[in-house]
Amino acid sequence: MLYLQHGGGEDETGWIRQGHANLILDNLIAAGKAKPMLIVMSSGYAKRTGAPEAGPAGAPMGSPAFMKTAQAQTAAFEDDLIQVVIPMIDSSYRTIPDRDHRAMARLSMGGMQTYQITTNHLDKFSYIGGFSGAGTGFVSGNNTFDPKTSFNGAFADPAAFNKKVHLVWLGVGTAEPERMHTGIVAFHEALVKAGIDVKFYESPGTAHEWQTWRRDLNLFGPLLFQNQVR
Repeated sequence: MLYLQHGGGEDETGWIRQGHANLILDNLIAAGKAKPMLIVMSSGYAKRTGAPEAGPAGAPMGSPAFMKTAQAQTAAFEDDLIQVVIPMIDSSYRTIPDRDHRAMARLSMGGMQTYQITTNHLDKFSYIGGFSGAGTGFVSGNNTFDPKTSFNGAFADPAAFNKKVHLVWLGVGTAEPERMHTGIVAFHEALVKAGIDVKFYESPGTAHEWQTWRRDLNLFGPLLFQNQVR
């Protein structure tokens, strides 16, 4: 199972209408480069009753106002995904309902959500992908990362993390906005310094756009579930 999510300003149809995820994965599977898999694309705009929308009017991405509401939205989406979406999918389709056969990837703001959700639930995910998205501190410009405390200490024991998680992916376009590119590169370097095994890809000549994320998916897809036998 690959839970493939959209970014800010998009919805659950984006990966088909603009990302061509169906064509990319079908071609990879037909060529024998990727394992057959089910892909779930759900709306990431979950919010609790009365809560403000993420990214209030006039609040630029990465600003304190944006990050406050985005983090609240992530928490609501996390509950929806873990408590509702995954159980519904596993009860409705012929899945292998364990962490070794479950991946999550998301672009832009969704990349941030992916890292937060998967590291909070390593009992449910063993493949993690961020396409032009990473830790909140790096996107907002703080560039702070402490493997002992960041992401609730998920990276505190790198040997245990590397043994448990089959793939950590970070991708970014070389022509992304400077803060985005610098932040994701810094996050990659921080993970490597902490001893985390991570695959890093820079899409040449592309910015914060679908071509970057299509290339990410085309390279990310073949790495999923290759070592799992069941």
